[in-house]
Amino acid sequence: MDKRFETARKWLIFWTLFIGIGAVAGGLSMIIDPSGRTLHMDGMLPFFQKLPFADVLFRDFLFSGFALLIVNGITNLTAAVLLLRRKKPGVILGTVFGVTLMLWICIQFYMFPLNFMSTAYFIFGLCQAITGFVALKLLRSEEQTQ
Repeated sequence: MDKRFETARKWLIFWTLFIGIGAVAGGLSMIIDPSGRTLHMDGMLPFFQKLPFADVLFRDFLFSGFALLIVNGITNLTAAVLLLRRKKPGVILGTVFGVTLMLWICIQFYMFPLNFMSTAYFIFGLCQAITGFVALKLLRSEEQTQ
C-alpha cells in the first residue's frame, strides 16, 4: 500500500473514532437523561422549537439522543471498523459521514446562536470529509496502477 494512502487512512480512522465515540457518549447521555440537565443542555430545548414537529419530537432530548447515536455515532464507528479491516467501503463511508456531520451542524447553525462547539464540529466534519476524499483519491489511483 502507498504510504500516503496509509497516512490518510489512519487519519480517517482517527476522525471516525473521535466523532463516533463522542456521538455515542452524547447520544446515550441524552437518552439516559432526556431532560438535558446532566449535560447542562436543558436551556437549549427552546431553540428546538424552530424545527418541524417540535411539539412532538422535541419536548425533551430523547429523539435527539437517538438521532445523534444513529446518525453520527453508530455510522462512524461502523466506518472505523471497516477502515481498521482495510475495506474500501470504510473509506467511502468515512468520507460520507464527514459530510453528514457538516449537514447535521448546519441544522444547529439554523437553530442555535453561533457558538464554539457547533463551529468546531463543523470543522471536524470538514476535516473528516477532506481526509476521506484524499484517501479515496489515493486508493483509486493505486487501484489503477495495479
